[in-house]
Amino acid sequence: MALSKGCLVGLVIFAVIAFLVLLVGGYFMVSYNSLVKMDEEINAQQEEIENQLQRRFDLIPNLVETVKGYAIHEQEILTDLAEARKSYGGAGSLQEKLNAGDELKGLFNRLMVIVENYPDLKANEGFLKFQDQLEGTENRIAVARGRYIKAVQNFNSSIRKFPTNMIAGMFSFETHEYIEVTEEAKQVPKVDFGK
Repeated sequence: MALSKGCLVGLVIFAVIAFLVLLVGGYFMVSYNSLVKMDEEINAQQEEIENQLQRRFDLIPNLVETVKGYAIHEQEILTDLAEARKSYGGAGSLQEKLNAGDELKGLFNRLMVIVENYPDLKANEGFLKFQDQLEGTENRIAVARGRYIKAVQNFNSSIRKFPTNMIAGMFSFETHEYIEVTEEAKQVPKVDFGK
């Protein structure tokens, strides 16, 4: 049984259309899954930043308690640190937590300058342990922020490129915000040795 010429042409057209549908459908599926993966990477990086900020938040009271015994005359900085911890505890969004964390970091830097006046404290094993842990945490925060920024950059550029932008629009993918650095965080902490 031989196929007629018209039937053969119809089968070829059907095969070409089916192939194109599969090709386009496959592209849509791969693109959608890629966008979901990038979106989840941003969420994971945001959680890592919050995790490290919480670690910093939890370590500071231990360091403050160690300092209290030595730096009795430095009550102002200790009070400021306690207030900054309250601000962090009340922060809701990642940006609010980062802003409160930057304030904590600035106060911590001021505290480290004040500690220079207390040689016994600088040699205290507990103080050195907490100082090392905080320093490591600051490094982790910086790395997590960098990874977050890179993940946001990759995602935002992907959903703006053609033809992925059509898929992103169809599934309501929206750009993510970059982390803003506060003016306070950009400033070098001022320390007054005259007090």
